[in-house]
Amino acid sequence: MKAITFVTQKGGSGKSTLCISLAVAAQEAGQSVCILEMDRQATVTDWAEHRRADTPEVAQIDATQLDDVMARLRDSDFDYVFIDTPGVDSPGSLAAIRAADLCVIPCRPTPADLRAFKPTLAAIYRLEKKFAFVLNQTPPRSYRVRDAADGLAVLGVLPDVNIVTRNDHQDALGMGQGVTEFNPTGQAATEIRRLWTWIAKRSQGLLHVKAA
Repeated sequence: MKAITFVTQKGGSGKSTLCISLAVAAQEAGQSVCILEMDRQATVTDWAEHRRADTPEVAQIDATQLDDVMARLRDSDFDYVFIDTPGVDSPGSLAAIRAADLCVIPCRPTPADLRAFKPTLAAIYRLEKKFAFVLNQTPPRSYRVRDAADGLAVLGVLPDVNIVTRNDHQDALGMGQGVTEFNPTGQAATEIRRLWTWIAKRSQGLLHVKAA
């Protein structure tokens, strides 16, 4: 079982929405997934309550429960556990980084976001964890995306796909679906599938990228 932690200390980065749609895409690719939600905003839990399907399983936990829950999950049949963390610096975020096989850092192409992830990145370096940035909620075309990608690539690993701001993401969330379920042939679904393929290879050590 591989643990993927979605972490950033900047609220509003789209972390929970990204976690949800990637979990659904992973299931569609044949993987069994559960989501541990540590964010008190409970976006994932609310999504699950509006969902008709029984999977992925979702559990809301706090930092004190994480080690015990992870120990039990490692004896389960799950291929992946996704950990959704609070958008603030907290003991829960640090515990989730420590538990991760891969940390995914969503980042919008804004100056505030590009500054905000630095404490997160410092903790990841300190714990010697594998990580990747994801440019999230990007405009379809903008010099900001190019500039942000260039800056992030210097600091670490960046996939060759951005998640563009599209209505499908919020519409899917409201329906209790992943974006690949809501509009399977849409551009948002294509981007999420490409991103999941990249993350799956990275988490399994099949994608060898040298970080700066």
